[in-house]
Amino acid sequence: MTVYGQRRVRRPRLRPTLRLRLTLLNGVLLVSAGAILVVLAWLLSGELDVLLEGLVALLVIGVAGVAGAYVVAGRALRPLHQVTATAQRLSEQTLDQRIRYTGGDDEVAELAATFDAMLDRLGAAFEAQKRFVANASHELRTPLAVMRTEIDVTLADPDADLAELRRMATVVRDASERANGLVDALLVLASSEAQSGRRLVRKVRTDLVRGVTAALSTMDHEIGRLDLSVETSLEPAPVVGDPSLLDRLAGNLIENAVRYNHLGGRLWVRTSADATSARLLVGNTGFEVDQADVPGLFEPFRRGGRERTGARGSGLGLSIVRAVCDAHGGTVSVVALDEGGLEVTVTLPAADTTPVVAGSAPVPVSQEDL
Repeated sequence: MTVYGQRRVRRPRLRPTLRLRLTLLNGVLLVSAGAILVVLAWLLSGELDVLLEGLVALLVIGVAGVAGAYVVAGRALRPLHQVTATAQRLSEQTLDQRIRYTGGDDEVAELAATFDAMLDRLGAAFEAQKRFVANASHELRTPLAVMRTEIDVTLADPDADLAELRRMATVVRDASERANGLVDALLVLASSEAQSGRRLVRKVRTDLVRGVTAALSTMDHEIGRLDLSVETSLEPAPVVGDPSLLDRLAGNLIENAVRYNHLGGRLWVRTSADATSARLLVGNTGFEVDQADVPGLFEPFRRGGRERTGARGSGLGLSIVRAVCDAHGGTVSVVALDEGGLEVTVTLPAADTTPVVAGSAPVPVSQEDL
C-alpha cells in the first residue's frame, strides 16, 4: 500500500566499487593458485588426507588473503577518496582547497597532482573572470553616470538655454558612443574567445592586406592630426578564416599604434607570407614600455600597460587581437622598443595559392573599440 505524505527511504545498494573489485580479483587469483597447488600435491602424493588438509589450509589462506586485500586496497585507494571528497566540496568560494598528496610517487600521486593543477587553472580562470566582470561594470557605469549627471544637472537648471541643452546633448552623445563601443568590443572579444581552439563559424580565404588598408583609411584623419609618418610594405598575406574578425585584428593594431603615438611620430606596417605562415607587423613610436610589462598588455581593460587611466578606448584592443589569433590557430608577440613604442607581430597559418574567394565587405573599425 502506498502511503501519501511520507517520504520514501531508499535503501543503500551495493555498488561494484573499485575496492571491492580489486579485493575479489585478488581473492580469485589467490584461491585459484592455492587450488592448483593443492590438486598437484594430491596428485603427486595420492593421499586423501593431503587433499583434505590442503582444502582447509586453502580456506584459511583465502579468507585471510581476501581480508588483507580489502585492507590494502582501501589504503591504496584512500587518495582517490580524497579527490572525490575535495571535488564534492568545491564551489566558487572553495577553489583554494587542494589534495596535496604526500604518498609515494605512483599513479595515484600523478592523479592527485593533475587534479591540483586543474584546480589551480580553474582558480586563476575564476579570478580573471571576476576581474573582467568588475572592470567591465566599472567601464559601463562611467559613461552611464556621466549621462545621468549631465541630464540631472540640466533639468535642475530652470534657466538652461538652447546652448546649455546642446552642450548636454553633446556630452550624452559622446558618452553613449563610448558605451556602445565598449559593448561592441566585448561582443567581439566574447565571439573570438568562444571560437578559440574550435572550428571557426566562418572560414573563407582572405588577405591580411585588406584589413590593413581599411584600417589605415579609417584612421587617416587621426594620422593627419598627429602628423604621423606612415611606412607600409604590403605584400600578399593570404589566410583562411573569418574576414570580419581578421579585419578587426588589423584595425585594433593600427588604432593602438596611432592612439599611443606622439606628435610627429612614426607608424610602420608590413605584411608578408611564405609557404606555411602569413605575418602582419605593426610598429609605432610612443612612450616607453618595459618588456616585463608586455604580457599585461593583453589583459582586458589595460591601456598601454596602464589600467583604467581614463584614456580613450576600452582597453580591449590587444585582448581581442590575442583572441582572434587563438581562434585562427596563430600567435601574437610584442616587443618593447628601446626608443619607445611597440612592435607587434601576428603570425597565422597561410592559405594556399588558390584564387581569393570574395568575403564580406570590410568591417568599419570604431575608434572606441580598443
